[in-house]
Amino acid sequence: MAEHEVDLEAEQYENHREAGEILRQVREETADRVEVGVSHLEVAEYAEDRIRELGGKPAFPVNISVDEEAAHATPAIDDDTVFGEEMINLDIGVHVDGWLADTAITVDLSGNPELAEASEQALEAALEVVEPGVETGEIGAEIEEVITGYGFNPVVNLTGHGLGHWEQHTSPNIPNREVSQGVALEVGDVVAIEPFATDGGGKVTEGGKEEIFSLQTDRSVRNRQARRALEQITEEFRTLPFATRWLETDRAEMALRRLKSRGVVHGYPVLKEDDGCLVSQKEHTVIVTEDGCEVTTR
Repeated sequence: MAEHEVDLEAEQYENHREAGEILRQVREETADRVEVGVSHLEVAEYAEDRIRELGGKPAFPVNISVDEEAAHATPAIDDDTVFGEEMINLDIGVHVDGWLADTAITVDLSGNPELAEASEQALEAALEVVEPGVETGEIGAEIEEVITGYGFNPVVNLTGHGLGHWEQHTSPNIPNREVSQGVALEVGDVVAIEPFATDGGGKVTEGGKEEIFSLQTDRSVRNRQARRALEQITEEFRTLPFATRWLETDRAEMALRRLKSRGVVHGYPVLKEDDGCLVSQKEHTVIVTEDGCEVTTR
């Protein structure tokens, strides 16, 4: 339990709630646009533009992960990829004044509804046990039990996470399997719980592609394009992840290569299961309350 009173009506929590309400609407509208033959870029830009129309800002680039991909896939600026008969995970984030909400949904065009259902039901089971004092390992045990009950594996090296101010991933981590040591949740904690289910081995590895980056260290750079990109990053995105296609400078890819070589930004490689495997995902953001939790993205 929390050792001090937490004002859950404070401005930061109202901003979390506003971000969640925007995200709920955008998630449903975006999922409805995922059809065979529609382009990834069109769907990503629709979601990001809609977030801005509704008064929020993207907390990170829309992730569109297909089949064995689990996270960090987003279209390039000239991407012409279209959806096929695949399993598609949409992971979308919104912030209001730096206070975040994070959600994900699987749109199954592959004909594997049970895998999508496994992550969805695992999330519901996890939400049932969230309350002050519950340990994160207990939440992971609920997730694991549901997913294995469907005959699949949880992705064990991906976790849910806390949401901070201008920080997409903070403690505590919420595992997708039972662990013996965990952290007890407290009133006022804001966490994203995101089960991943797979018909593969349950462990993702890094692919070679990077389209998402975030600021690591703010230091001076001499190249004009890199300097202009850094100005936009520090002023607009701060410490939140951004896409190459969001940068307004000429030769954005070259600018990012320079910034990465200087240790100014770091990239997020696409995370993948083994080829031929499928991954599903479902995610909600919650505020831990005195008697359970408030789901801000439902």
